Amino acid sequence: MTATQEPGIQQQPSSTTDRTGVTMTLIQAVTEALRGELARDERVVIFGEDVGARGGVFLATAGLQAEFGSKRVFDTPLSEAAIVGAAVGMAVRGLRPIAEIQFADYIGPGFDQLASQAAKLRYRSGGQFTCPLVIRTPSGGGVKGGHHHSQSPEAYYCHTPGLKVVMPSTPYDAAGLLRAASRGDDPVMFFEPKRLYRAAKGEVPTEDYVVELGKAAIRQEGSDISLIGYGGVMPDVLKAAEALAGEGVSAEVIDLRSLVPWDRDTVLTSVARTGRAVLISEAPRIGNFMGEVASVLQEEVFDSLLAPVIQVAGFDTPYPYVQDRIYLPGPTRIVRAAVKALTY
Repeated sequence: MTATQEPGIQQQPSSTTDRTGVTMTLIQAVTEALRGELARDERVVIFGEDVGARGGVFLATAGLQAEFGSKRVFDTPLSEAAIVGAAVGMAVRGLRPIAEIQFADYIGPGFDQLASQAAKLRYRSGGQFTCPLVIRTPSGGGVKGGHHHSQSPEAYYCHTPGLKVVMPSTPYDAAGLLRAASRGDDPVMFFEPKRLYRAAKGEVPTEDYVVELGKAAIRQEGSDISLIGYGGVMPDVLKAAEALAGEGVSAEVIDLRSLVPWDRDTVLTSVARTGRAVLISEAPRIGNFMGEVASVLQEEVFDSLLAPVIQVAGFDTPYPYVQDRIYLPGPTRIVRAAVKALTY
């Protein structure tokens, strides 16, 4: 099976198993990908806070220490700076570290290690050294975690040349992108939308496969408007497209999957054809990644636009404790933005 044959998001479990795939949740797909990488390459090591015997705060690494031993799957002190710094050192010395940060909100103390060391190692050494590491971390809201457990900080890392940034929304993509990230030679920030960990279910092939970084997925073809998102918002984007279909509107739904690099060709081709674009993310609006997408759209396909490009995003406030449904871009806000573009 190739990346272009991947299934779309399945909101309901089918409980079916066949010769080529198994139905699993997004977090189960992460676990299986990690297990496969540990088995495939003895240089792969996994570490982070409580990832050993417990299996991590969301149990993504459950059972891996027992299977592969405490020298390859192990706990660290509560120090994100040390976790990231150790990962950089291991990568330089020839290992393939996959580090877990318990929540994306916690990466701050390790930011200098990422921005000043990991991201620049290939460039400052003239290509003599690379930094093949993956930082996995749960990201985004929707679990009533408040402002220290629900943020979407991916834009900080998109703004740092030398880092790759990925955020899957389906089990298939989670496994395929994680394998691709682990096998590359550059540092990858792998954001996992925690509210989809057990809500997103789908068929995942039993054989080894990768999903190439920098390739978007068209979840639904359409001709009237392009709805473009990534990560945790994707189920709501599809619900909005379904609601629009009920009103006779044909919406194309694109899942970016990878932010750095991102698939400009697929996005530009879609918007040049539909003439309208709504960009959806749950990150705060100011400075979020979709601002870059909007900028490229107006630079490259301005003459094809039939309406202004519209963003639907989180609000420019600290993430609230109890107002997830208001803060997140739900189907109602997405449909409202689409109608605004369609009636411009």
